[in-house]
Amino acid sequence: MQQAGTILRYTEVASPIGPLVLAATSQGLCNIAFGTMEHNQERLQEWADRWFGRHEWQEDTAHLALIAEQLEQYFRGDRTSFDGELDLQGTDFQKRVWTALLAIPYGETASYKHIAEAIGSPKAVRAVGGANNKNPIPVIIPCHRIIGASGELVGYGGGLDIKIRLLDLERPLTATTI
Repeated sequence: MQQAGTILRYTEVASPIGPLVLAATSQGLCNIAFGTMEHNQERLQEWADRWFGRHEWQEDTAHLALIAEQLEQYFRGDRTSFDGELDLQGTDFQKRVWTALLAIPYGETASYKHIAEAIGSPKAVRAVGGANNKNPIPVIIPCHRIIGASGELVGYGGGLDIKIRLLDLERPLTATTI
């Protein structure tokens, strides 16, 4: 008898920053990709092979309806935080960085150095940048809130134009740096 693999449920949603692919396991949301499933299929397949081994993709809009609704509320300016379980797939260091990113309040920004200090690794600024770049759940895990130490905007997996749009969306509430 063949052993079952992880079921990865996914759906595509429209957003003001373009289409997004949402993916979840039975444990929680595990990936958000900028673009369509067709555009991301190879990258998502490689990611799933690495972290889940045997797996199967199943389109399932109903399973992801709550997070899709929360994202819609966020983009309308009606939500500043997200509810729901996350199924983080990464190294222990990456997970520590991503957890620290979740602590950056809506409308605020932080530097790589701030995150490195927050996780107790003050000299790991470059490694924090690398972990930030590998964030599998952008927007929900707010890697767009990371800026350079001097306040300049630094790279973003979805492109700087999307980073700027997300920061501008959050800016009306406050514009402070921690």
